[in-house]
Amino acid sequence: IGTMNTSCVDAKLHSLGWKFEDLTYNYTSNNLSDCSYKNMIKTPSDEYFSNFVLGLDKADGIGGIGDLSPKLVAVLLLAWLIVFFALKKGVKSSGKVIYFTATFPYLVLIILLVRGVTLDGYEKGLKFYLVPKFDKLADPRVWTDAASQIFYSLGPAFGSLITMSSYNPFNNNCYRDSILVAVINCGTSVFAGLAIFSVLGFMSEVTNRPVQEVAADGPGLVFVAYPEAIARMPYPPIWAFLFFFMLILLGLSSMFAMVEAIISALADEYPGVLRRHKSILTFVVCLLLFFAGLALVTNGGIYVLTLMDAYSGSYSLLFVCFCEVTGIAWFYGWRRFSEDIEIMLGFKPNIYWIATWTVIAPIFIVGVLIASAIRFSPSHYEDYQFEQWAQNCGWGLVALPLVFLFGTAIIQIIRYGGFKNATTPQDNWGPALDENKKGRYAIGQDNKGFEADEKEANLENGIEMKKKNGVTNGDSITVQF
Repeated sequence: IGTMNTSCVDAKLHSLGWKFEDLTYNYTSNNLSDCSYKNMIKTPSDEYFSNFVLGLDKADGIGGIGDLSPKLVAVLLLAWLIVFFALKKGVKSSGKVIYFTATFPYLVLIILLVRGVTLDGYEKGLKFYLVPKFDKLADPRVWTDAASQIFYSLGPAFGSLITMSSYNPFNNNCYRDSILVAVINCGTSVFAGLAIFSVLGFMSEVTNRPVQEVAADGPGLVFVAYPEAIARMPYPPIWAFLFFFMLILLGLSSMFAMVEAIISALADEYPGVLRRHKSILTFVVCLLLFFAGLALVTNGGIYVLTLMDAYSGSYSLLFVCFCEVTGIAWFYGWRRFSEDIEIMLGFKPNIYWIATWTVIAPIFIVGVLIASAIRFSPSHYEDYQFEQWAQNCGWGLVALPLVFLFGTAIIQIIRYGGFKNATTPQDNWGPALDENKKGRYAIGQDNKGFEADEKEANLENGIEMKKKNGVTNGDSITVQF
């Protein structure tokens, strides 16, 4: 997506006086009379995006995605170079960059909103956006779409929030931060909608079409409908540059967070080797992800993107969320979790949070999963329906993270000799610094990593020496204790 935005910005910079109708990649059609097929109409902005940016006219479905697009490959490489240089020194370097990439879009949104409400017909768009349609609340698709949107925008189960928060001080007010993140996220979505729909109302006015026909979904809104409206404004290159530059910054911010989650996970798992060579690790990860993204910058890359978008972030993401919340609330235990929060913040969470973790969130996620399964329909891009083999590949994307999830669980159960031991905190679990070890983590307190009576028996009777293959082995018990 960032690659497409960069390509759009590049085109705007090279033709500051453009109009879509003047460009050579617009098709001309035969002169048809007595024709009533509205679906045959293609707007200039649609042709610009499909034929110039994507090169979709050279592709033959997902089975014939065509050649690599040199301009898209170039800007894809540029995007990953930016990510590498921003992350090579860890969060200290990326944090400074994110100050700009996360705040500048707000300035652009304010500018676009002020411009939007000065256009004719803006009230049509705002009315369509803000006036509630309560009958829609009975439609389960509305709830599943809303749930999917909040999962994508807020980012639970992506790992990014946990990764970034792991760099905070031990006593950081995570309670306050979690509420702020959720409120700011939703507030930003509402505010962005004002800027978008005010312009779409203008588009509805000048084309004499209802707003719901102007407001396309998916990439069409960002790359077709909104640019078409911008093209009809005075000084369109300025507004186009601001809009697409804002999208680039938003895309880079998301890339920073997601890639940092991968890098931090690898460095934490293998600290002896990878943490000391963070720059090399970052380079290798960015290089591998660049090569993985090449399929998306072919002439038919939009088909691959659509398939990935439809499958990889749906059922598996919701299931991972379900496993996370039930793993904390039921297996680790909401009491332990509440005590951990009290040690960090000085107070326990109230009944609302406990009810949400243990009952409300799991039921809600299961409900969304069931509703999504009921309303499932094969993926498609505009009028193109994906072949069955492509749909099967999509289900493979759904299954892949679940294979790792269940595979790791089985390995841990076997490793620790049973489900109970595998889901019980180990002895060394707790705050890393002694100064933060309070409550049940205090020095000398039993952390219940193993059964308490078994430990006491070992202490009273001395460390029990065990024989394994004829060799006395007491060291492992001592280390374990």
